[in-house]
Amino acid sequence: MSDPASPPERRRVEERDFFLPDFCEPPAVLAIVLIAALLGFVLALARQSSHGMFWFDLARTAAFLLWAGLLCAAVLCRSRSWLAGKSLRAGIAWSLLLMVGTVAVLSEAVYQLGQLWAARLGAPSAIFPDSHWRFVLPNVLIAAVVGALALRYFYVSQQWRRSVELEARARIRALQARIRPHFLFNSMNTIAALTRTNPVQAEEAIEDLSDLFRVSLSDARAQITLDEEVEIARTYQRIEKLRLGDRLQVRWDVGDLPPRCLVPGLLLQPLLENAIRHGIEPLPQGGIVDIRGRLGDGAIMLEVTNPKPSGTPPPLRRGHRMALDNIRQRLDLAFPGRATVEVDTAENRYTVRLRFPHAEHESDFPGTTLSGIAALPS
Repeated sequence: MSDPASPPERRRVEERDFFLPDFCEPPAVLAIVLIAALLGFVLALARQSSHGMFWFDLARTAAFLLWAGLLCAAVLCRSRSWLAGKSLRAGIAWSLLLMVGTVAVLSEAVYQLGQLWAARLGAPSAIFPDSHWRFVLPNVLIAAVVGALALRYFYVSQQWRRSVELEARARIRALQARIRPHFLFNSMNTIAALTRTNPVQAEEAIEDLSDLFRVSLSDARAQITLDEEVEIARTYQRIEKLRLGDRLQVRWDVGDLPPRCLVPGLLLQPLLENAIRHGIEPLPQGGIVDIRGRLGDGAIMLEVTNPKPSGTPPPLRRGHRMALDNIRQRLDLAFPGRATVEVDTAENRYTVRLRFPHAEHESDFPGTTLSGIAALPS
């Protein structure tokens, strides 16, 4: 495993946090093509050409803008790692210079190609410009203005995303600070009772509790493997089993889950805690919690089902919503628009279903990673 402070790791972090989007990605290329076509249409329309010349002018303008946009994207794509290592001001200045320079070189190449064409045919072509500076200089000025506006947009968008993520992290941290004492006190009371009756089991419970809180307090990783996530939930189950005894039964059906799949830390354990607290504890006879997981159509599906006691008081229902909002928010940060959280309260069972993409590499997470946003629920 590479050192987090090593140059390759530092470079990956710089690229991830850089404000420019990755122009090597197909969605960015498609956006450039669409913007070039739209801008070409607007410019051709603004020239108020005759009906016959309008389509010719549109085709010529759109073709030039398309080449300019794709070349700028290619240059920024190849230069992104280098630009990410610069300071913010230097990165903006160099990005703008690269875009303006690319458009200037393309404009000069188009003009010179037109001159060669005219020399060969003995007459200028309507396809190419006939004036050097009236073609190159406006293109450079337009590139400077459009490039500056685009860089401003990219920077503001990145700052907005970061503010949303920081706000989410602050809310989750506040939730953790309120929740951890509640769970810790219950666990320590159970362990204190065990020290007199079963010291060996008490020692094992302390080790489980230590492992669980080490994960929840860790800021080293934003994602863990699904295998680790299941083990964390099993650790929590063992701690609660000491307190509830035979009243708590958990049926696991997660054998088909890919163990190396990456997930935001502590997704399954909060669902299990809520299932126990709001579904098992209120029942004198206890009950069964079913945990199922499967992989289908490139997505991971997790399902936690617990009994729904009749006449559950409103505070318990609010606790469910708080934990679900926490999980929903972290999934949205990791997989924007591609993860769902569903609740089914049919009959006497309460079911929560999570669905999110199957990702085995950190680069598969489109959202910016957030260190330490794992949270225990209420």
